[in-house]
Amino acid sequence: MSFDSDVSPSSVPTGSPRFDRERVGDFQPGDMATQMESGLGQENLPGGSLPDEGELQPGVEPVARSQWQLFRRRFLRHRMAVISLLVLIILCMMCFGASWIAPFPKNNQDLLAPVAGPSGAHWFGTDTIGRDEFTEVLYAGQISLKIGLSVALISTVVGVALGSLAGFFRGWTDQLVMRVTDLFLVIPQIVILSIAIKKFGQSDTMIALVLAALFWMYTARVVRGQVLSIREKEYVEAARAAGASSSRIIIRHILPNIIGPIMVNATLAVAAAIIAESTLSYLGFGVQPPSTSWGNMLSSAEGVIGTPRAYLLYFPGLMIFVTVLAVNFLGDGLRDAFDPQAHE
Repeated sequence: MSFDSDVSPSSVPTGSPRFDRERVGDFQPGDMATQMESGLGQENLPGGSLPDEGELQPGVEPVARSQWQLFRRRFLRHRMAVISLLVLIILCMMCFGASWIAPFPKNNQDLLAPVAGPSGAHWFGTDTIGRDEFTEVLYAGQISLKIGLSVALISTVVGVALGSLAGFFRGWTDQLVMRVTDLFLVIPQIVILSIAIKKFGQSDTMIALVLAALFWMYTARVVRGQVLSIREKEYVEAARAAGASSSRIIIRHILPNIIGPIMVNATLAVAAAIIAESTLSYLGFGVQPPSTSWGNMLSSAEGVIGTPRAYLLYFPGLMIFVTVLAVNFLGDGLRDAFDPQAHE
């Protein structure tokens, strides 16, 4: 095939590829900016104009999103989880900032004041010894939230450590850890909690430690199952072949890939610990005065059911309900955000 070299550029249609090639051949290095401003090839585009800068053109690779961007995108689409997170943040700020927010000092008694319901001066009313109920609810929230967060942290750390060892090393290590886990699971928890707290003390720190000692099994079983699956992956085998130690493989290659189930179980442990503490306090095994928690306030107000002072039950019970509901919605949102198979 041959081309006619005598054909003049003026006889070539302006929209043809040959015309554009000839214009490109006329480029001079110093004229590049001028030629770009004039829009070479602009007439070949639909409508005779350049595409918008934000539009993805054919043949252009899309920008890959990081894992954090994917997590944030999925989580923000879960509206109830976002609302729950905001509720928990506000609740924690109000409770742990009670010394600045509460209208009255803690345990400020006025024995001569009549028991009154919610009003402008006392938003949640007053209790039987004249204390402002709103102030007491805020300070009680400090104990309940501290126990819930402490139990979640301690039980998660213990459960992740034991579950990782059992799943990675298998053999007798797996058998030992799982048998101990099964033993703790069949023990009636309320009975053991009551005996342990009665023996070692009823401070909030001791209650958190005892609850954590009976909450780690669920995280351990979940982590063990995840590690058993991931330890056979190619990147784990490659790290082992490269000479990485077992601890490095677990910490650097396995745990980052199971952070989703770990975070979900940690959030659910917060709700379970708050409910367990409230149950113990209602039975008389929780924190003792002058310290107070939401469960302790419910226990103190059990005789007001069906009376005009029933509001003493409503507000601490509402705080427990809102906190547990928000934590569960947050865990649901984290599960969807961390799940790589989640559907948009």
